[in-house]
Amino acid sequence: MKRTLSVLALIFAVGGGTMFFSCKGEGSNGKSEATVTVLNDTAAAEVIGHKGTVTFKVELLDAEKARSAKVWLPYPLSDASQTISNVNIKSDSQTHGIENDPKNGAVYLVASWENPGATPTLTLTFDIDSHYKKLGELREVDAPFPPEVLPYLEGSEALPLDDPLFADVAGEFKKEKSILKRARLVYDWVIENTFRDNSIKGCGLGLPVCTLADLNGAGKCADISSVYLAVARASGIPARDVYGLRMASPKNGEITGDFHCWLEFYLPGTGWTPIDPADVRKAMLTEELELKDAGKWVEFFWGGDKLFRIALNRGARDMILSEATEAYPLTYFMYPYAEVNGEAKDFFSPADFKYTVTLNLDSKNFL
Repeated sequence: MKRTLSVLALIFAVGGGTMFFSCKGEGSNGKSEATVTVLNDTAAAEVIGHKGTVTFKVELLDAEKARSAKVWLPYPLSDASQTISNVNIKSDSQTHGIENDPKNGAVYLVASWENPGATPTLTLTFDIDSHYKKLGELREVDAPFPPEVLPYLEGSEALPLDDPLFADVAGEFKKEKSILKRARLVYDWVIENTFRDNSIKGCGLGLPVCTLADLNGAGKCADISSVYLAVARASGIPARDVYGLRMASPKNGEITGDFHCWLEFYLPGTGWTPIDPADVRKAMLTEELELKDAGKWVEFFWGGDKLFRIALNRGARDMILSEATEAYPLTYFMYPYAEVNGEAKDFFSPADFKYTVTLNLDSKNFL
């Protein structure tokens, strides 16, 4: 049976082979049917690196005669999981610059036009060398959380930790003294109590109360990740969402449909530890698996994995964008955001707000 997916191509290496899911993207222009192919290890092994050049291009197609136009775009940084270099910004705007959210530290590029006269266009290009990987054995030590981690224990209006939906189950999980075991309890609970719904636009709303109470657990990656955030933080586990692009195998061309949200929790002794319960649920839907048969995916997405991931922002929730008139705040910031004459454009359905993301692979990726 063919299923509708929201990524251009998704490869998961499991056991003795590689499962390949192929489809057109949903990030800008909707959905398409997917096909499934099983590759052998030899074919998969031909890909040896996760390096290349990424280009974001944003065009406001209806803004030639506008009084004003603005675009905000996530600005990736180097960290333990990736090296960003050779950043280049090209724009016909009167002004552009780099800003950051004063609360969560998320960094972004903002460009402004006054009476543009032509289609406002912004291009961001950078080289990526992704080091994202499976962490192996997770080490836990008895130590306090560092001060810089403590904000990731806090709730917000969009993440109400005292809501009984989260607080009740968190009360049970707090009985487990080990942070590692507690984080795994939350991970398993979220997988059990959510499911992927391909009819939801983009990556979803990222509102955990809506996901559990109104949609009975249905959601996309931002929705399922937000449920983990709420339960984990209510359970005393620092956790943050990661907004970026996820590809299971490098490929040249457009990757606009590969926007994705995953998670990290903080484990003393290991540090920030990546997990992806939303991709577990995606794999279950694709393979039509019951929870009891999904053990390989549950383990695959716990503690990192082998996919090509590019982090655009970490913890970019409740974003207050500088100079924005309508975004107060954005629930999460992953897609480009734009305003024309002070009115926000719909980044889920950008008929007049066009953005594309392309990847040009480094030739050293391949044998």
